[in-house]
Amino acid sequence: MIIAVIGSSNPSTKEHVDMAEEVGRELARRDVMVVCGGLSGIMEAVCRGAKSEGGTTIGILPGRAAAEANSYVDIPIVTSMGYARNVIVVHTGEAVIAIGGAFGTLSEIGHALGDGIPVIGLKTWPLSTNGDGIDIVGAIIQAESPADAVDKALAAAAANNHR
Repeated sequence: MIIAVIGSSNPSTKEHVDMAEEVGRELARRDVMVVCGGLSGIMEAVCRGAKSEGGTTIGILPGRAAAEANSYVDIPIVTSMGYARNVIVVHTGEAVIAIGGAFGTLSEIGHALGDGIPVIGLKTWPLSTNGDGIDIVGAIIQAESPADAVDKALAAAAANNHR
């Protein structure tokens, strides 16, 4: 199984970084591969956590060189697509864990939810309505801790069976 983890390359708090690293450790302990955007910040932290427990990490890179990947990425995938690679990141995972995040993270959340991929949130974007009267409250499954996020991601992926 592969779970996508998304978040900012420049996280606003150390708490987000610590949560990402613990999510990576939890996923690796359960023999789940991590896919992310492959760069710094949350992406590096989740990969570092996964590698500390012997996990496998995949980085979907926005640029033209594998060398752009953080040092914890096992499998760098070069796209030359910039933010368009966000679609690939979320579609590679069977569920998505969003930790904090800026506008790139918000776009990934939108792509995942729009395509029926479960999103679990750890202190990430709140969603209330899309402006068309369609209620999207609860679209992001809220988690209380990294272990809770991993539990919910695995359960949502199994229930969704979108593959």
